[in-house]
Formats: sequence, C-alpha cells, structure tokens
Amino acid sequence: MVEYQTQALDRVFAAVADPTRRAILDALARGPATVTEIAHPFPVSLNAISKHIKTLERAGLIRREVVGREHYCHLEPRPLRRASAWLEHQRAFWEDRLDALERHIVARRKRDTRAAGRAAGGTAHPRRRS
Repeated sequence: MVEYQTQALDRVFAAVADPTRRAILDALARGPATVTEIAHPFPVSLNAISKHIKTLERAGLIRREVVGREHYCHLEPRPLRRASAWLEHQRAFWEDRLDALERHIVARRKRDTRAAGRAAGGTAHPRRRS
C-alpha cells in the first residue's frame, strides 16, 4: 500500500514539474476542454500536447472522456489534494524542527555571550539569582 502511494505521489510531482502541464491543469480548473482547445494557446504540436495529457492521465490528474470524435479532458483534483496533504505534513515537520533549531541557536548565543563577558573579567551580563 505504501509503495503504491509513493509511486502515485511520484507521478503527480513528476507531472506538475513541467510548466506546460501546469498550464494545462490551470486551464482545466476553469472547466473541461477538448484536446484541441487545450493545445490552442501553446506553440507546440498537437502531438506534443497529447503526450503531456497522457502524462497527466497516468498521474491521475485528468480524466479523458470521448464524445463522438472529440476527447474532453476533465481535472481530477484528488491526487493534487493528496500531494498537498503530503507537502503540508512535511512543512509542519520541518517548521517544528527549524523552530527548535532557532531556539537552540538563540540560547547558545546567549550562553556564549555571557561566558565571553565573564572571561573578559567584566560582568556585562550579571547572573540573576532565583
């Protein structure tokens, strides 16, 4: 199960790593579109756009529906939500770690400053007695 989830997440991140594919997802966020409509604003061939669409399909980010001769693409937001949840988990984890590191560095600097003042013979920072 974990291996499948990891592979699915890898496919999502690989798919959104490309600016053309991100632009396609942005366009589909406004509503379904045909492959031809999707390809129109891009200065590349229809074949190139089709390859981008296949990558997005493999990542589960879009769904293709064939109506007659037209292929309509629809945004599938679930994989993006999973990727967003994974990123949020990582952000929270690293934010906690970095906050702890910051507290450690600040405390260390205070100790070093007090120790340097005492070593110089001064009492620049007298110790408080509790």
